[in-house]
Amino acid sequence: MGMDRWFLIASTLLATIGGVWGMISVHRGHRSHWTVMWMTATFLCQIGFLAARGEMRAACPLMDRGEILTFLAWSLTLFYLLIGPAYRISLLGVFTAPVVVIFQGMALIPGTLTAHPIKLAGGNPWHETHSAMSVLAYGALALAAVAGVMFLVLDKQLKDHHLKSGLFRNLPPVRELLVSLERLLWLGGVLLTVGIVAGFLMPRTQSAWGHLIAAVAVWLGYGVLLAVKQVRGLTGRRLSLSAVGLFVLSLVVFAFV
Repeated sequence: MGMDRWFLIASTLLATIGGVWGMISVHRGHRSHWTVMWMTATFLCQIGFLAARGEMRAACPLMDRGEILTFLAWSLTLFYLLIGPAYRISLLGVFTAPVVVIFQGMALIPGTLTAHPIKLAGGNPWHETHSAMSVLAYGALALAAVAGVMFLVLDKQLKDHHLKSGLFRNLPPVRELLVSLERLLWLGGVLLTVGIVAGFLMPRTQSAWGHLIAAVAVWLGYGVLLAVKQVRGLTGRRLSLSAVGLFVLSLVVFAFV
């Protein structure tokens, strides 16, 4: 087994430990700052995987489903480390870690990750920009969906009057969650726009057209959501449900392209 897979296994185990450790801490009624440390270690191992695969490919490692899933998990971890501590919502890592584990667990399924990747000759820079920006965008949008789930959990705790539970006491203020959610949506939208523009500039096959059309459809969906939020306004619950629903729907769209 190559070094790339060892890095992937290590990062998946670290994310698992971070998520479990965080949940145990929340159950005990206090916030664990170790979650950020575990996710930082996860991020470093993800970089090791991407560096190893990039050297094998001699290009951005986005050539098979395993690489795409891991790149997406790396992007999700990156935005968590940038957004979570900045907004004092380290508990976001407890919700992020399981998503990272799911994505990377899928990448570790035999056959998902090419065992012996072939070096690519004469890669197109527009194609690599399209792929990288699109997956980065999905990382931001995935974290927006995670923040949406956190808001829905907080909302449910309030409605059920579970005000003394460890989870409720450690959840961040509603305003911080909604601010981070909306900013992540805008960031994801900007990155996806760059990816789509690069997609129109790259040489395309018939299958590439399908992915590009799907990307445009996803971009329109998020564009409508942000436009409605700006013009008419949305309640926190509706914004959160929309962020989660759109992300899940976008994954389904790409699964059939």
